[in-house]
Amino acid sequence: MRMHLKKQNIENIPAASVRPFVSAVLVAAGNSTRMGGVNKQFLQLDGAPVLLRTVRAFEACALVDEIIIAAREQDIPQMAALLRGAGARKVREIVRGGDTRQESVFAAVERCDAQSEFLAIHDGARPLVTDRILTDTIQAAFQFGAAATGVRIKDTVKVVDENGVIVDTPDRSTLWAVHTPQVFAKEIYLRASREVPDSALFTDDCKLLEAAGVPVHMIEGSYENIKITTPEDIWIAEGILAGRKQP
Repeated sequence: MRMHLKKQNIENIPAASVRPFVSAVLVAAGNSTRMGGVNKQFLQLDGAPVLLRTVRAFEACALVDEIIIAAREQDIPQMAALLRGAGARKVREIVRGGDTRQESVFAAVERCDAQSEFLAIHDGARPLVTDRILTDTIQAAFQFGAAATGVRIKDTVKVVDENGVIVDTPDRSTLWAVHTPQVFAKEIYLRASREVPDSALFTDDCKLLEAAGVPVHMIEGSYENIKITTPEDIWIAEGILAGRKQP
């Protein structure tokens, strides 16, 4: 099932003229297993559903021209009703996601506007992304062809074998936790998806580009840009939003 939002919702948005056209792909097709089966996209976060907060962040970004969402088929009608009711202007279509993250991304990319030149791929359940992160990452992709946002690892990381024994301690100074958005030139991304074996099995979009030999530039993001995955993440996100309201 595909769901088109009313076309007039995006007709008044100026098309990119002096910069590349950017399509945002929001991945919201997960099963929310670690959330106890409750769809995290619809959980309330300080009075608004998680997905709606994510959509609003992308709608507010001047560099984003359209939004395509990949969702579970059974969730599409509810998502469409939510976004219509919220007056989402840039969401052009909600498509059925696949069995893996990459299959969901591929399904959404296929529906991007023909003039799309860059893809900003983002987790639907990462609602605290800021305009600064979106702008910095997209602009870096304009410059380098591929960019992602992330943060430096704070903790010491251990490599542990199948017996639970520590076997290595990587140099923390070289380690980053990658977040989304991950932004790529569409041509580069499509070429990698065709050429890299088993690309549909990758759990990270950067890995697809890495496997194709394409350098991805890391942009300093924010520790606040968390992904809602387990119940305690809602409490953490509520705290972050409360802190942002402080003068």
